[in-house]
Amino acid sequence: MTESNRKLLVTGALPYANGQIHLGHLLEYIQADIWTRFQRHRGHECYYVCADDAHGTPIMLKAEEEGVSPQELIDRVGVEHRRDFDGFLVAFDNYHTTHSAENRHFVELIYQRLNDRGHITRRTIKHLFDPEKQIFLPDRFVRGTCPKCGAEDQYGDNCEACGSTYSPSDLINPRSAISGATPEERETEQLFFRLGDFEEFLTKWLGKHTQKEVANKQKELFEEEMFEWDISRNAPYWGFEIPGETDKYFYVWMDAPIGYLASFRNLCDRKGLDFDEYFNPGSDCELYHFIGKDVARFHTLFWPAQLKGADFRTPDGVWVHGFLTVNGQKMSKSRGTFIMANTYLNHLNPEYLRYYFAVKLDNSIDDLDLNLDDFQTRVNSDLVGKLVNIASRCAGFVNKLFDGKLSAGLPDPAMFDEFVAAGDRIADAFESRRYNRAVREVMALADRANQYIDAKKPWILVRDAGTRSQAQEVCTQGLNLFRVLITYLKPVLPRTAENTEAFLNIPPLTWQDSRSPLLDHEINRFTPLLTRIENRQLEAMVEETKAANVKGRATGPLADDPIADEISIDEFFRVDLRVARIRDASQVEGADKLLQLTLDLGGETRNILAGIKSAYEPGELKGRLTVVVANLAPRKMKFGVSEGMVLCAGPGGNDLYLLDPDSGAQPGMRIR
Repeated sequence: MTESNRKLLVTGALPYANGQIHLGHLLEYIQADIWTRFQRHRGHECYYVCADDAHGTPIMLKAEEEGVSPQELIDRVGVEHRRDFDGFLVAFDNYHTTHSAENRHFVELIYQRLNDRGHITRRTIKHLFDPEKQIFLPDRFVRGTCPKCGAEDQYGDNCEACGSTYSPSDLINPRSAISGATPEERETEQLFFRLGDFEEFLTKWLGKHTQKEVANKQKELFEEEMFEWDISRNAPYWGFEIPGETDKYFYVWMDAPIGYLASFRNLCDRKGLDFDEYFNPGSDCELYHFIGKDVARFHTLFWPAQLKGADFRTPDGVWVHGFLTVNGQKMSKSRGTFIMANTYLNHLNPEYLRYYFAVKLDNSIDDLDLNLDDFQTRVNSDLVGKLVNIASRCAGFVNKLFDGKLSAGLPDPAMFDEFVAAGDRIADAFESRRYNRAVREVMALADRANQYIDAKKPWILVRDAGTRSQAQEVCTQGLNLFRVLITYLKPVLPRTAENTEAFLNIPPLTWQDSRSPLLDHEINRFTPLLTRIENRQLEAMVEETKAANVKGRATGPLADDPIADEISIDEFFRVDLRVARIRDASQVEGADKLLQLTLDLGGETRNILAGIKSAYEPGELKGRLTVVVANLAPRKMKFGVSEGMVLCAGPGGNDLYLLDPDSGAQPGMRIR
């Protein structure tokens, strides 16, 4: 199949049908959407499909908690997911569900083929059982310490810290995430997929079809004994029963990737497309998956092996991205940075986030940080101050003085040709998923276009009848340069491109349209295409996120002061807590809240400024034991230097309680 008539199928990982879409999810779907829009923009036949991952014990438990059936839950969440994706202009050709007739057909077909060819085996294993809930625990409902790297609070199937995959029974100090009980090991017979049968195939496949760092990570598994993958679960379970088995269901990870086939088959049946043309071995069509690095092992080992074993074509690319952080930290509900898609849309234009992701995205698996200050600056500077500024500076003159008519020629055709020539480099950047390079190139051209307008000064040219026609030509040049740039950014900013097409009075832009100028043409009246982000919009979004986190909490101290984000045990051990005796306490002149404490840490004296004046008189503190953060860096304050921090409990003001060790403790003792 030639470059001119490529046929592509693109998928995004299936969002789980028991929760809302947040900005971390959207990183992936926007990345894939930009790529598929680019392919269509270039004239290729490209389909983008997805579905809700609608099976598993968590769905069953969530439905039970809400007092609805699993079907009612996934139906409702499916509507919410479609709403959020539409809001961010993610243009799926089909959005389906794994709880569908198509998915049942393909999971049973693939299982049967694998079983007939000896790739499925069975054996009795010990599986973790919740003695309080009386159910076998799904992998993700077991938490504990990773057996490979020692990271705390990891899932039962996959470590987010080191990427290892293992059995829940391998976890150190496992616990049930449902009840908190210590799980019991109970024997159960389960079905397994023999991944080791495909070691030779996978070794070759990995080197060509995913990023190098992903391939190297997965090949580490080959140095160990290639393990078998548990693909069945016991009743009760929400999913598809395994044909020929009693009270056995396909594990959700078995049928979830198969949902890609099911969603595309559903599209084919509705649109009259040939499913086999895309999924037969040896197909000239192309298949690409966009996924997060937390599910890389499933998508780059088990999935291609299953497809190979069941006589389906394997992916041309499994492209892995990193996680999203906000303001340099893990997304946080208490800080208002765990932002849901719908919350964002209540305050901001979706294209702003699409653009910012494009600014940051390349083809690596590195994490991407959404810094809200930088986000605001980039949008206001790049999109408003540079890009649409070109159109707003030129359109007014054309509309008011030249009856909306562009000139018959360009005053600087060589400059226009340079903008056109940049299209090949920009296309290469989009194709290779280096969106940041494409955007940098476009914004450098936008700077040049603005510099051209600054140099030609059409606002001066229009003052003199002898130079007024030159002003029309300069503005025509500017609008044509703007049209080229919008053509390049159409995959990122589809709505702005659509509004530009209406303003310029032209059909939908294609990539080829950038190669020839728009001349002797009547445009429509210009209206602002994008507006600046104001501080109040970001503040309102963060506050709404915080409020949503607090809403519905139980009453008590945690309702007003939610527990902070989790930290690792290593982070905790960095804090050196010591017993100290208060040798002296005194007022701090001019300070409303501070007392100065002189502390004995067992041979070392520290002076600390503590905000406890409202709760204690200096005289009642002398001689008391307390707890101090001993390795806190000295802090220069208005009233002096504080060499540590004493620990208190309570909401503040008069209700503040200095931590007081038992009388047997001695100054300098470490808190353990």
